[in-house]
Amino acid sequence: MLRATVFSLGVVLMACGGVAHAADAPLPDGRVFLPPPPAAGSLAQQDDERDFARTRTQVGTPRWALAQNDANLAADHLVRDFSCAAGFSLDPAHLPRLVALIERVGKDIEPRVTEQKAYWKRLRPFVGGQAAICTPDRAHLEQSYAYPSGHTTYGWLVASLLADLLPDRATPILERGRVFGESRIVCGVHWKSDVQAGFMNGAGLFAALQGQSWFVQAMAQARAELQAARQQAGAPDGARCTTEHQAATASVL
Repeated sequence: MLRATVFSLGVVLMACGGVAHAADAPLPDGRVFLPPPPAAGSLAQQDDERDFARTRTQVGTPRWALAQNDANLAADHLVRDFSCAAGFSLDPAHLPRLVALIERVGKDIEPRVTEQKAYWKRLRPFVGGQAAICTPDRAHLEQSYAYPSGHTTYGWLVASLLADLLPDRATPILERGRVFGESRIVCGVHWKSDVQAGFMNGAGLFAALQGQSWFVQAMAQARAELQAARQQAGAPDGARCTTEHQAATASVL
């Protein structure tokens, strides 16, 4: 199964069923529809700072390990991360159309998230201090901005996509999407308000994608693929599901 995605001269071609798709209308501009991040010294900023300090106590806990896991945005890894929520093991090797769809969505939204971050230029919470974060790429993250959270935007969009594909599992899938975003707070690389904006951003982008012809076709193909895989898939890892459930019931928001 060919999964390559090619971008050239504003035309997006997707190898999905052998069909190439021209780019649809631009995705909505979060610089307009998202609220600005909290102002320095505001009550909202103080609340963000308290949550950052409070979540530093999570270092070394199972919740910290889950945040480390959730830092990985590779599409095949992200698919597996929703196995407990789906109620069956999601094996990327048996879901090539779903993986290709998630990869395509990630590449499509990246320019929008990048321009949003560059517009607000909000520094990440750990910058200028020595507080622990859950990822090793501290130097790289110090050079990028915080608002809105790109991980949360992508994670909520993927959760929305999977909830649409598996409507009978929509509630646990969306719960996992929330936990995925909260992992960025636990990780120490985003303020709480960055994550809240990421949820809104992901929802807006998902709504717009539903009007794009390539997305409608790719969703239909992924839905059929998922239903076929569901008939043969095994159960998800019980210990992992317990960790995710505990994270969901002890929300950091």
